[in-house]
Amino acid sequence: MIIRKATVEDAKIIADYILLAMEDILYTFIGENSYEKAVNFLNCLIQEKGNQYSYENCWVAEANNELIAAALVYDGARLRELRKPVGRLIQKQFNRDFNPEDETQAGEFYIDCVGVNPNQQGKGIGTQVFQFLIHEYVTKSGQTLGLLVDKNNPKAKQLYLKLGFELIGEKMLVGKPMEHLQFRSNKR
Repeated sequence: MIIRKATVEDAKIIADYILLAMEDILYTFIGENSYEKAVNFLNCLIQEKGNQYSYENCWVAEANNELIAAALVYDGARLRELRKPVGRLIQKQFNRDFNPEDETQAGEFYIDCVGVNPNQQGKGIGTQVFQFLIHEYVTKSGQTLGLLVDKNNPKAKQLYLKLGFELIGEKMLVGKPMEHLQFRSNKR
């Protein structure tokens, strides 16, 4: 398996994997429980630069010439700037306002989501992606990684803690109680 920066040509598959990871939240954003509309919405954003779902902010895992996972990571300090195009597209396509709570902040690179091909789940792919991200952002660059985990997902929280993330607080995201975890560099 190799992990590389995504390209615009990866957009459709990335959209499928991202939607797997954040389906309920995205449906809340667009105000509809339509997989087709949600994946098309994501596909548009992934192909564009300068938004939180852009291919620019995405890593993909590839095995046997097939994309098997995708991870969105961006600088938390840029959240509001990266959200503006998302809000404009939601307004245009779904005639809805987009004002969710801030899920990240300055001082961390935020792992927005990691999605793994359903046929590849349970094989440690997600763990390998997280280990890669920790190496890339924390070990090599001395940055802090942050993420949110749903309070109703103890299995995911257990994985993050096992990888070395630490609980630093709680946040709400579209009305869902989440726990905020970070992985910090030892260089500080």
